[in-house]
This record gives sequence, C-alpha cells and structure tokens, in this order.
Amino acid sequence: MNQAKTAAAPLLSVRGLRVDVGDKRVLRSVDLDVGPGELVVLMGANGSGKSTLALALAGHPRYEVAGLAKLGAEDLLAMPVEARARAGLFLSFQAPPDIPGVKNNLFIRSALNAQRASRGEPETDAFDFLGQAKAGAKRLGLPEAMLARPVNEGFSGGERKRNELLQLALFKPRVALLDEIDSGLDVDGVRALVELVGGMRREGTAFVVVSHYLHLIEMLEPDRVLRLHEGCIAETGGIELARSIAAQGFAAAKTGQSAAARA
Repeated sequence: MNQAKTAAAPLLSVRGLRVDVGDKRVLRSVDLDVGPGELVVLMGANGSGKSTLALALAGHPRYEVAGLAKLGAEDLLAMPVEARARAGLFLSFQAPPDIPGVKNNLFIRSALNAQRASRGEPETDAFDFLGQAKAGAKRLGLPEAMLARPVNEGFSGGERKRNELLQLALFKPRVALLDEIDSGLDVDGVRALVELVGGMRREGTAFVVVSHYLHLIEMLEPDRVLRLHEGCIAETGGIELARSIAAQGFAAAKTGQSAAARA
C-alpha cells in the first residue's frame, strides 16, 4: 500500500454495523475503512452477509440497520437511497434486474444528470452523452445496440455485467461496491473490468469488491482481503489470505479460527 493511501482520510468508514433482515440478524458488527484509491476484497461463505453489507450501505428499504457508516464526512445511514447515489456511492448488483420500457441510454443519462445537478453542475446534453456512452460501451465490449434497448431486457449475463461497468465508468463514483461483478464475464470482459477499476483507482475511487475468483483478485491487486464470518470480519490479510481461502476453502478457515480460539 502506498503512503498517500495510508495518509488519506477514508472515503467509506463503517463502525459496528448491524443489519437485521426480517427476524434474522445477518451482520452483527462490521468495521471497515476504505480510502481514496484503495481496493478491499470481501470474501466469505454463502450466507455470511457479503451482499447484505453492500445492500445495507446502498440503502435497501427492508433492512434494519444500526451502527455508523460515513461517506466522506456525510452520515450515510441518515441519507435516502437516491441521496447516497448522488453523493457518489455506486452499487453493482449480483443479478442486475430488467427495467422494461426504460431505454438504457435514457436511464443512464437521467441518473448521471441527477448526480450532476446535486453538485450544481449543468446537465450533459443528449449528443455529448451519447458519444461518451458509445465510447464507453466499445471499451467494455458492450454492443452499441444495447444502449437503445430497455435496461437489461434480453441481455445475457455477461452483457448485464458489462452494462453495470458502463454505468460505473460514466458515473465516476467516490465509492464503488461491486458484488460478484465478474460473474458471467468472459476473459475479455474480466480484462476490461480490471483495466477500468485500475484507472478509476488512480483517479481516487475507493472499491469494495465481493469475489471468490482468485485470478481476478490477483489481477485487481487489492490493498486488503477480508473474510466475513457469522456477521463479522473474522480475518484481515493480503493476497495470501485470498490464496489460502481458494486453496483450503472456508470450512478450513473456520476450523483454524476455532482452534486458535481454544489455544
């Protein structure tokens, strides 16, 4: 990790985050800091709460959330969902939904202009936006025709993920939460993802990436790897932690933790 990253104040700061979904407590207490340009990988067994953490930070309406979460100096948990997005928080969905009847380019341009308006900036006109969207789609391997179709309607899994990446590239968020963004992407898509994330990190975007794909994690060169277990961060490390989990699995990590606790 470079010195500039270490000295910078976190863009995302989470303390004692607790999340209840219905009558089930999914996250018990999560602490997390991510600074400008940092990338943190979040790993954990199915049901450990990885997606819940991302959705809670984005403002899922059916989650009961307690604790502290700040986006820069702002109280993230006090903000409605749309205000979080306008302030620079981005979430890629694990399974991006269809939005029938809403054209993709109109959806993305409307969201982008809502963000610009919140910062007191003028709207991007349709001509300029279309040029940016077409160039971004080409870089990411998304067919240009997808821009004029309803959002994700009839898209393949990989096309849905590339469309999420296009939004990420155009919105330029302060903090990006990527939930298994590599799922469904082919080799070229993964390469485009890594190039996009690398460029955005250099510009100061902070990333929290949920993934179990070791090759992708190695390519992303994370600052930290976290293992989520039973609603808490059970282990923090570097790339070697990801390699250990990939080699031994989560059951071995859980057993090792229990043995250490008994010692």
